[in-house]
Amino acid sequence: MQFGVFTVGDVTVDPTNGREPTERERIKAMVAIALKAEEVGLDVFATGEHHNPPFVPSSPTTMLGYIAARTERLLLSTATTLITTNDPVKIAEDYAMLQHLADGRVDLMMGRGNTGPVYPWFGQDIRNGIPLTIENYDLLRRLWREDVVNWQGKFRTPLQSFTSTPRPLDGVPPFVWHGSIRSPEVAEQAAYYGDGFFANHIFWPKEHTQRMVGLYRERFAHYGHGSADQAIVGLGGQVFMRRNSQDAVREFRPYFDNAPVYGHGPSLEDFSSQTPLTVGSPQQVIDRTLTFREYVGDYQRQLFLVDHAGLPLKTVLEQLDMLGEEVVPVLRREFAVGRPAHVPDAPTHASLVEAAADGSTADSTADADAAAPAAV
Repeated sequence: MQFGVFTVGDVTVDPTNGREPTERERIKAMVAIALKAEEVGLDVFATGEHHNPPFVPSSPTTMLGYIAARTERLLLSTATTLITTNDPVKIAEDYAMLQHLADGRVDLMMGRGNTGPVYPWFGQDIRNGIPLTIENYDLLRRLWREDVVNWQGKFRTPLQSFTSTPRPLDGVPPFVWHGSIRSPEVAEQAAYYGDGFFANHIFWPKEHTQRMVGLYRERFAHYGHGSADQAIVGLGGQVFMRRNSQDAVREFRPYFDNAPVYGHGPSLEDFSSQTPLTVGSPQQVIDRTLTFREYVGDYQRQLFLVDHAGLPLKTVLEQLDMLGEEVVPVLRREFAVGRPAHVPDAPTHASLVEAAADGSTADSTADADAAAPAAV
């Protein structure tokens, strides 16, 4: 399994002192978090993509390219790449370039985003969200897999004898996860292509995540990519830790109560009982995270959100120390116990190159009797 952190890059006032970081401070803090993640032995750093306040990560490839130059092992990912409002040609070029610069330590998480106004800002209509997702991703795959592309669709100008440059490193495109909070169409799309499915897993109860992952696994097998338990699953999670659980609750409460997404809503206690949010000791985080496998099966990637809602950088780095020193080593050992041999590891560039050389992966989907995702 891969373990790491993801950030949404919010610029939020610290409710304990009224101080709001500058955009520069927040951007630099995200870099510091990535460097700390590698230092403490985590596998993945992922950044969201937003184009509206109070968020700053509008250019994930710029940030990830900078981090790539300062790290050696860390796998760099997006927590959302907006497949709906970004041009697939630009995605193909930008992430292939990043793949070369980072020596393959790159993958992407495709998503539609959850901010309606972003669509007209980039010349699109939110009512076309799902059709845009389907058409744009189909084109992106072709751009990475075909040296010369002739293409015509509904939402952008046609392409004639077009070659995207640079070509993917070693002829193998970055691995793609499809991220979703609530859209079964996204689970269907991930299954259709045999890609990974990342359930955000920070807002909804476990039963919702169980249904979404279950649908993806069922359809993954239906499209002929392997058995249901061989599907590639990632989960989000949200934690805040202190040695003493009462101290964790006391310290985190003002940040929770004023968070930009769920602040001024349910109580911390209600939200913690109804979602995977875990506020407590490192052992409580271990115990809660280990229960995820009970309702999604063996999975490949676990990312934690630790830096939102105005938490100061010093506090976030302390969270990373606890994750790296106390939590993740135990999770690695425990998740390995009883894991069937046929359940695949998390994909890496090296494993994808090896699979391509062996001819054990197919870039085209299975010609099953099922309809393409456009029909859902």
